[in-house]
Amino acid sequence: MKKELVSMRVHIGIFGKRNAGKSSLINALTGQNTAIVSETPGTTTDPVGRAMEILPLGPVFIVDTAGLDDSGELGEKRVKKSLEVLGRTDLIILVCAAGDFSKIDKDFIESMRKKNEKMLVVFSKIDENRSDEGDEAWLKERKLDFIRVSSKTGENIHALREKIAKILPEVITSDVIIRDIVSKDDICVQVIPIDSSAPKGRVILPQEQVLRDCLDANSISVVVQTTELDSALRALARKPKLVITDSQAIEDVARIVPMDIDITTYSIVFSRLKGDLKEYVKGLKVLKELEDGDTIFIAEACTHHSQADDIGRVKLPRWIENYTGKKLNFVMNPGQMIHKDLQNAKLVILCGSCMVNRKEVLCRIDTAKSYDIPVTNYGIIISHIHGALGRTIRVFEDVYKLYQEIFIDGE
Repeated sequence: MKKELVSMRVHIGIFGKRNAGKSSLINALTGQNTAIVSETPGTTTDPVGRAMEILPLGPVFIVDTAGLDDSGELGEKRVKKSLEVLGRTDLIILVCAAGDFSKIDKDFIESMRKKNEKMLVVFSKIDENRSDEGDEAWLKERKLDFIRVSSKTGENIHALREKIAKILPEVITSDVIIRDIVSKDDICVQVIPIDSSAPKGRVILPQEQVLRDCLDANSISVVVQTTELDSALRALARKPKLVITDSQAIEDVARIVPMDIDITTYSIVFSRLKGDLKEYVKGLKVLKELEDGDTIFIAEACTHHSQADDIGRVKLPRWIENYTGKKLNFVMNPGQMIHKDLQNAKLVILCGSCMVNRKEVLCRIDTAKSYDIPVTNYGIIISHIHGALGRTIRVFEDVYKLYQEIFIDGE
């Protein structure tokens, strides 16, 4: 992988009123003209994200948003789109033109404090004006970090980079996928089915990332299709430490792989990296309570062309109905943010979330919780339906213990 994946970068959201200097600040931070700058308020309309390097920070993903004070019917829609960015923002930078710290800024800050968001306030344009001492006192009372800068002269821009670098370790999450499980010289077998949904000439992103993680662990990788798995296992001089497979093939893989070898799925390991495996296991309890006509909300994090055997739109609904014996109503929500009403749903099912960051996945989980709706994900529910969940989470001791308490001891 030649570049750091956007989903693995820290996401920094730039917020503020129109003409506060947001785009100029991005250009000053990056040392290049990556954002359009104009004296006309409202130049930035929809949120625009850019993957970039900010030394000494390294790879980040910065999102420039429309003004929080945008007005009119179209302006309100722009503000709404900007606020949606919060669901995937690790660090909020609120830009306020020095001397223009208003109620809009303060209300935004207070709403973010209630959500415990990590935030830094930047007073910009100090070459034109100085921030008011009363404004700074207001921030100090709330123990909020702030800095005064000029994008035009470069004053304190380096200090801002250093301040962000100091904050980032508090929001950066682990990038370890399985290398805490697979060590040097351990054998890891990846089972990659090649079917009609497989991209031509390459493997999909989660498979690529797991392979790279194995290489970083100095382990031994063996990659096969399901049809060659049995032959591969018999050909190995010693047993693998782990077999990892696509969720769709879990039934066949669980049958082929001996019980003393741990198995799991790509969806499950990425759920551990970005989501909440325990919450997903708890969400399965609702399956026994479903009735005909109940709504199941399936939230995919990306959009793609639907295939005849599409896992989210075709296979998963069929498997769930066969497992529950109920005729259910499945609502699909493709795209980065959940934008449809969850109110009547009995269960929310998230995808493996390989294309989005951890903050957004946790936001999706919180959205389901706000409606008091159980939540699970593709890998967990597919393994459960095929009777293999105990095996696919056995390698994660704390999650496996919870599974035993709910589905073994609790029965």
